[in-house]
Parts: sequence; C-alpha cells; structure tokens
Amino acid sequence: MRLMITPAICAFSIVTFPALAGEKVDLVRVHKAERRLELIGDGKALRSYGIALGGDPVGHKHQEGDQRTPEGRYILDWRNPNSIAHKSLHVSYPNTDDLAAAKARGVDAGGMIMIHGQPNGFGWWGWLLQLVDWTDGCIAVTDSDMDEIWAMVADGTPIEIER
Repeated sequence: MRLMITPAICAFSIVTFPALAGEKVDLVRVHKAERRLELIGDGKALRSYGIALGGDPVGHKHQEGDQRTPEGRYILDWRNPNSIAHKSLHVSYPNTDDLAAAKARGVDAGGMIMIHGQPNGFGWWGWLLQLVDWTDGCIAVTDSDMDEIWAMVADGTPIEIER
C-alpha cells in the first residue's frame, strides 16, 4: 500500500443501517463507480460504507502496479490484525482466470488486495483520505468502519466487486 493523492475527488455518502442481534453477512458487495461497500445478509443490505480505491480504479485489475481493484467474485479468505493499515481482510485475487490472463499478457497478476482501514497512525484524518483514491488497488474504509466490517464478516465470505 502506498499513499497517493490524485486530483480525482469522489463524492459519496455513508449510510448505516441499524444492526439486529444475530445478523449474518452472506456477501460483501463493492460498487466501484459509486465508491460503496455493502454488507449483505439474507438478500438485504445490512450496512453500507464509503470507500477509496486505487489511483486508476476504472476497469479490472490486469497486473501488479496498475492501481486497479479487481472485478468479479472472490472470497475474503484471511485477515490480518497487525496490518500496516488498521486491520485488513484479504481478497482471494488472483484466481485461476486472472493468473491465466496475466500469463498470456506476459505480466505478473499482482496480489495482496485487501479491504483495510487507514494507514496506522493516520486514522484521525481518515475522513479526508476517503475523499480521494489513494491505495494501490485495495479497498479502503475509515478505521471505525473497518472495526465494524471486521466484527461482522467471517473468513470465507464471498465478495463481489462490480464496476
């Protein structure tokens, strides 16, 4: 992860829905164009968060360093409580199709795509960082949003990343 401030400032709104005891997240859905991440349970949006993406977010990730977030269906397969950002959940990119496409182009597919909070020590200005796309292709949220996502999303939860 690297900090990159770009001139593209995105407008987004954060909508939080009240939690019910026993809510189960079946799916995490990311809408890249809307800069929004939703936690879905029983077919309904349980939570919605504003996100920041990579410095060149339009389109599917093709290779290491392209600053894009992959698009498609993946799994949140492990978590890191001691990340360089405030907690992180790993997205299972690249899958076999991503690897084959990268190999055909003669490039490294990249990896280590995460949902994460703000860089450690910078959580206090996370609201400002969320106004720009600053990651290398990860999905960034505020630290308080990451705490909630961390508590509600189990390892093995599918994630759909849409344009």
